[in-house]
Parts: sequence; structure tokens; C-alpha cells
Amino acid sequence: MFCLGARLIDMESEHRPLMPQMRLDELLAELQVRLNAVMATRDRVHALLEAVVSVGSDLDLETVLRRIVETATKLVDASYGALGVVGDENTLMQFIPVGLSEEEIARIEHWPHGLGLLGLLIKDARPLRLGRISDHPESYGFPPGHPPMGTFLGVPVRVRDEVFGNLYLTEKRGGGEFDEEDEAIVIALATAAGVAVENARLYEESRRRETWLQASSEVTTSLLSGAEPRQVLTLVAARARQMSDADLVQMLLPEPSGQSLRVEVAEGEGAGDLLGAAFEVSATLAGDVFVQGEPMSEADMQSAPYPDSPLRRLGYGPGLMVPLGAVPNVRGVLVLAKRSGRLPFSGADQQMLHAFAGQAAIALELADARRDAERLGLLEDRDRIAKDLHDVVIQRLFATAMTLMSTIRLVERPEAAKRLQHGIDELDGTIRQIRSSIFALQGSHDQGEPSLRGQIVDLVEGAGSHLGFMPGLRMEGQIDTLVPESVAEHLQAVLREALSNVVRHSHATRAEVSVEVSSDDLTLKVSDNGIGLGESGRRSGLRNIEERAGRLGGTAELASPEGEGTRLRWHVPL
Repeated sequence: MFCLGARLIDMESEHRPLMPQMRLDELLAELQVRLNAVMATRDRVHALLEAVVSVGSDLDLETVLRRIVETATKLVDASYGALGVVGDENTLMQFIPVGLSEEEIARIEHWPHGLGLLGLLIKDARPLRLGRISDHPESYGFPPGHPPMGTFLGVPVRVRDEVFGNLYLTEKRGGGEFDEEDEAIVIALATAAGVAVENARLYEESRRRETWLQASSEVTTSLLSGAEPRQVLTLVAARARQMSDADLVQMLLPEPSGQSLRVEVAEGEGAGDLLGAAFEVSATLAGDVFVQGEPMSEADMQSAPYPDSPLRRLGYGPGLMVPLGAVPNVRGVLVLAKRSGRLPFSGADQQMLHAFAGQAAIALELADARRDAERLGLLEDRDRIAKDLHDVVIQRLFATAMTLMSTIRLVERPEAAKRLQHGIDELDGTIRQIRSSIFALQGSHDQGEPSLRGQIVDLVEGAGSHLGFMPGLRMEGQIDTLVPESVAEHLQAVLREALSNVVRHSHATRAEVSVEVSSDDLTLKVSDNGIGLGESGRRSGLRNIEERAGRLGGTAELASPEGEGTRLRWHVPL
């Protein structure tokens, strides 16, 4: 018994030190785990601090937004991330993805519109963490071509009291789920992101105002210096593009019919394809702005209800149309556009550009006023010249002619008397020409339609370019005043036909055109020194000329004295 007891005591003494040793190992292992956790937390805190500094280190808004998403995906080890910017009516006006390749993006049919879980975060701006997206009752599914995603973490980004957008993170690497620590880190990042977004907005606003003041001063100086309207419009378009950071700017002005708008100025990507193009007012968003006189914006031209829009065809996304002036004196439309995927134009952009576009309207108003003033001055000069010709020049010529007529009786030599008579005839012709010039100076000069005199001159000059010499032209009487429109149309048609015959058949080296108008009748004479009518008696155009004279109760005579070319006399009563 004694021996057995002694052995038991020895065995107990052998095993007693092992128990404390095992306990110590467990404690050390637990301590190591906690140290690792503390180190990991420290590393994540350092990463978060670096992320906050990184997010706030840039002042360009679009750069800040993309950096926020990239930083969030790194902090929580997510495969995919995105930032959805909330627009009007609780919809996503911009979606910035991270983690997708260009090929994957191209396969997606459309970006999210703010439905399902994304819409839930917009309506209820609180963090949302899910182990599986499809298990949530608000899950709406993915658009065609979208890669599959399971785990989800969504956190709102606030700018002061306003929800600017939401951070969406999916597919935690390693197959795990997002935990409370991930959520806390992303919430902290979202808070810092809100400050960064606000700073970027304030910087952008101050830069925009500075640019606005500089552009306004430059445009005002250009207006006061009397620059051409097109030069001012080009300057306005360039500065508007600079202020709004647009990729394309156009200046659309109405055509005379008022049914279409034409691109008079264009700058940016695709400007060459648009310059000079015309669009119907009733079929474009710019046309609506032109008619209503109110600015309009479109978040994405690719989904706008204008399938034939050139901006849509060129791949532009956000668009802004601003009227030049107010109803009922809208002078045109300023159109700005950005590439797809960029931030839409803000309300501040719209308000600023609407005020700035008013300077373009002022430029057009000043140009019209300047043209009217120049035209008025020209008319006053013409009226003064006409009065001087009538009251001074014609009276002196007439007095000289009367003196010469009374002198003829005193001249005994027939040769001298004949020369005096020739001089009197020349003075009489000169007086008639001056009177004709007076009628032209005092006639109507409608800016929209050229006068009958001007149309006659154009026809004669057009024939001269084909003949190789300029036909003589003499016009007498109040052509623009006494000839009614119905007779004027026939007169132009007959003159056109007569000159055409001279060009094609006469082989002439000299031609004369005379138009004489009195209160009772109109006489057109066209003569040349060509080969005449010939034996065949070319009268292909005479029938039409005679018919026109007959309709007006007049006559048409075509003669060809031997060796003297051709003579046409077209006479109608008024």
C-alpha cells in the first residue's frame, strides 16, 4: 500500500506543471488574435483617413465623385461600386460605376433608373446591408447584360441636409458578407464625401461666376465697339461653352420663313457636321424653346422624345437649350450639350446661361438697329440727291436747252444749226435719264424684295456674263411706282426671253435695252447688231412674247432690218 501510494504521488507531481502551460498558450493565442484585430482596425482607420484626405484633395466635381467610389470599394474590399446622383423627382440623373470593364459596360442595355433597391435608398435614405440582393422584397432585378451580384451595401451621401446621392457596393471579395465594421467605414467615408462634394460645388460656382463676369465684360466691350453680329455670337458661344464646361455649343437663328432654325455658329465636337444645318421648329426641343421663350434641359438626349435629333445621333447626353431674348421677340436659341455619362446641366447653369444669352439677343437687336439707322441715312441721302438733281441740275440743263433752241434761229449756216439741234437732243436725253434716276432714288426700296429696276438690272447683267459684253441699258419713268406687279412679271419674262435669244442666236457685238414708263403705257425695246432673224425667221420665243402682250391688251413687234440686227418692241397699256 505504501509503495502504491508513493507511486501515485510521483505521477501527480509529474503532470501538475502541464496544466498552467496549456492555459498560458490559450491566453497568448487569444492575445495574438486581439492584437491582430487591433492592427487590422488600425490599418483600416489609417486607410480611412487616407481615403478622406484623397477624396477631399481635388476640386473638380466629376473627379471627386469617381474618387469617392474607387476609395469605397478599396476600403471594404468590394468587387463593384457605384455612385448614383439623385436628380429631380427622385430619379438617378447620373450613375458612376467602378469595377466594370469597357466590354461589360457595353453589354449592359441601360443604366439603372432608380427602381428597386436603388429606389428604396432614394426614398428612405438610410444604410442598407444585405447578404443576398435577390432575397429583398424590393429587389427589381438587373437590366439585360448586367453581371450577377449577391452581397450589397448601400449608404447615402449627404450634402448638408440634402441627399446628394447613394454609394452602392456589391460582391465582397472572398465570398463573405459586408459586416457592421464595413458599414461604419463607408458611413464615415460618405460623411467626408459630402463635405468634398460641397467644396467642389462651391469652387465650381465661384469659378463659374468669375468666368461669367469676364465673359460679360468681353461681350459688352465687343458690342460697344460695333463688332459684326456673327463675331459677337461666336464670342458668346465660346464663352458659354467655357462657363458650362459643355462639349458642344450651337447658336441657332430662325430662317426668314420662321419655320426652321439654322445653325449659324457651332463649336466643339461634331461642330463641322452641324454648321449650316437647318431643323424644323416643330420637330426639335430647340424649336419648343424658340416658340415658348423658356429654357429647357434634358438629362439624356439619347432618351429624349426626338429621334431625329442631331445631338442624339452624335452621341450626346445632357442638353440645355436657352432662348435668345423673350417672347414675342425671341431671336434664336443657344444649345449646349455634354457627352453621355457626364453630369447634367444644373439649375445654376441654366439660370446663368439664360442671363448670359440675353447679351446675344442684345447683339442682334443692336445689329438690326444699326442696319435700320444706316438704311435710314442712305434713304435720306438718296432723297436729298434726288431733290438736288430735280431742283438744280435739271433746271439748269433745261434752261441751257431752251437757250440753245432760241439760238438756232440766229444761226445761218445749216451745219452749225444741225450741230446745235444735236446738242439740244442730247440735253433732252440727259434730262430724261436724270429724271429716271430721280424716280429710282425716290422709289420704294423694300429690304425683303428687290425693286423692279433692280431685277431689270440683274437680268441685263446676267446676259452680259454670257455675251462677253455688257448691253446698254436705259430706263425712263417711275418704273417702281407705276408698273403693277402683274405687268412687272410679264415684263421680266419678256426681257428674259429677248435677252436669251440675243445670247443664243444673234452673234451680236452690241445690244441695247430700253424700258420707258409713262402714266399710260410701258414700252420695252431690245435691239442688237447681230445676224438678224435669218431666212428661217427664228420666232420660237416670239409667240410667247406676243401672247403676254395680248393678255395685257398690248402689242409685240419683232423686226430685222437688213444689216441692222434685230429689233423687239413690246408695248402694253397701264
